[in-house]
Amino acid sequence: MSSTESPDARAVPVVPPTRSSQVSAGEKLRTVTLPGVTLTVRSRPPAREGLPPALYVHGLGGSSQNWSELMERLADTVDGEALDLPGFGDAPPPGDGDYSITGYARVVIRYLDASARGPVHLVGNSMGGAVATRVAAVRPDLVRTLTLVSPALPELRPQRTAVPTGLLAVPGVVSLFARMTKDWSPERRTREVLALCYGDPSRVSPEGFALAVAEYERRLELPYFWEVMARSARGIVDAYTLGGQHSLWRQAEKVLAPTLLVYGVRDQLVSIRMARRASKAFRDSRLLTLLQAGHVAMMEDPDVVARAFRELLADTATTSERSAPPRG
Repeated sequence: MSSTESPDARAVPVVPPTRSSQVSAGEKLRTVTLPGVTLTVRSRPPAREGLPPALYVHGLGGSSQNWSELMERLADTVDGEALDLPGFGDAPPPGDGDYSITGYARVVIRYLDASARGPVHLVGNSMGGAVATRVAAVRPDLVRTLTLVSPALPELRPQRTAVPTGLLAVPGVVSLFARMTKDWSPERRTREVLALCYGDPSRVSPEGFALAVAEYERRLELPYFWEVMARSARGIVDAYTLGGQHSLWRQAEKVLAPTLLVYGVRDQLVSIRMARRASKAFRDSRLLTLLQAGHVAMMEDPDVVARAFRELLADTATTSERSAPPRG
């Protein structure tokens, strides 16, 4: 963004748009219909039978394809699936109109109960990290381990660069933003969101950029696109204001599952300052800090994130073996 552009013009989707209808080699997409909600599930067959299940949950403005690179790298470790949450990717909006963090958590729980895949290794990014935290807190029976990439947990003093996205929650701002950016090309919109999300946007390949532009064009044609963005952003803000037992930080303290926290030093949406607080809140946690990464480390440094995830699973398995009662 040039110095002459208003920072408010960066109130754009906060996860890079990737072509949701694009299926990477080896992946499959299927539609799952549950009472009141329709989901799209992206999966990659595991390298061998018997691997433990994993479920990936994307962030605001994202889709299941945000996890494709990480899923590919972990196909020898877990049996992975990634959801398109209602209103995102190829999934239609929720029938009940509930875009709250709790509402999305209910959807994830409903899917896990219906699929009988739990307990899973649950992985979430940004808004999906907040959703995954709530799931792990209220249904510990469904979660083996928890991995959070730049989770959207409440910040009292958000970064200046994150303020415009939060403004999406304010009534009327979406229509104002649409008027402000009506002359923007899909290429410019994509460059803006990549600049906001990546620590180094130049790491996106020309092919990846072209796919992101095409997906942005597709999304803008959806009649519900901006409403879903606004109401989901409002759901995040509302979750930030909840106190007592429903506070996300209070629920983080209740999480029993071993937790991997991944933060990028160059993250413009979730401050690296929150890493320390999160490390204290989650009782059984480890922290991975990436110096060059921004908001979507699983897309920027998938090899490093995959290695840390494997280490989490290996250490968890070792701990379980040590705590198991003797046989015989």
